[in-house]
Amino acid sequence: MEWIERLNKAINYIEEHIVEEINYEKVAKVACCTTYHFQRMFAYMANVPLSEYIRRRRMSLAAVELQDSEKKIIDVALKYGYTSPTAFNRAFQNIHGVAPSLVKEGGIVLRAYPPISFKITIKGADEMNYRIEKKEAFRIIGVAQPLHKEIEKNFEIVPQMWQKAAIDGTIPKLAAMMDGQPSGLLGVSACNDEEEWKYFIAVASTRPINDTLEEYIVPASTWAVFSGGGTNQSIQELEQRIVTEWLPTSGYEYANAPDIEVYLNADSQNAKYEVWIPVEKK
Repeated sequence: MEWIERLNKAINYIEEHIVEEINYEKVAKVACCTTYHFQRMFAYMANVPLSEYIRRRRMSLAAVELQDSEKKIIDVALKYGYTSPTAFNRAFQNIHGVAPSLVKEGGIVLRAYPPISFKITIKGADEMNYRIEKKEAFRIIGVAQPLHKEIEKNFEIVPQMWQKAAIDGTIPKLAAMMDGQPSGLLGVSACNDEEEWKYFIAVASTRPINDTLEEYIVPASTWAVFSGGGTNQSIQELEQRIVTEWLPTSGYEYANAPDIEVYLNADSQNAKYEVWIPVEKK
């Protein structure tokens, strides 16, 4: 399928530039999606963040080169982007469990991480309920924070935002200002024209705001909306199923609009929620 083919082309791009600084924007462009969406899809489908995959590939190739007695450790380190021998030693040990110098002695067990190849597999024994909804542009208001380029680092940023919003009274304040659809507390990963991403804890609202809040206009889009319930972990599991099971065979692909999590109640351990994925026909 075309969607899977583009992902594999992105992997080929990474392999061709593995000894260079990988430009995430260019990788995502090969896959015909935004940097944020590509990283999310990759992490869900490969079960490893993009940055960690690149690190593993480099250290796998470095291990092969270090088995050549004529190769110096410092030269291999520089080739794979490490100007500091200490940083290379740390990265190598994190992957292989041994120092690079021991590889020269031989008889060392090393780990190989071949290039990933994506393909369609048969899944979906459990049903997934969804609806397709077209929606005009709408305004959200809330608190926002920039997202990190490497998506896995946002797994720390976002929970801290929610914790702070719960403690400082932001959540009830926003709930009182909600007057639009989708109705509920929103978690929105939004992007501007420069592909700078922010995460909003927000509500759909037409109310005026002061300088403690930010506004964002969610662009008109078509959305695949999935319902679920449970904990924060269960919403991540649903998002993974959407990307790995529903999206590849749906006839849709990611569109250039934000992902939206809609929390329909305030119970973090027994939440009712919807996941809105922006889509367009292939």
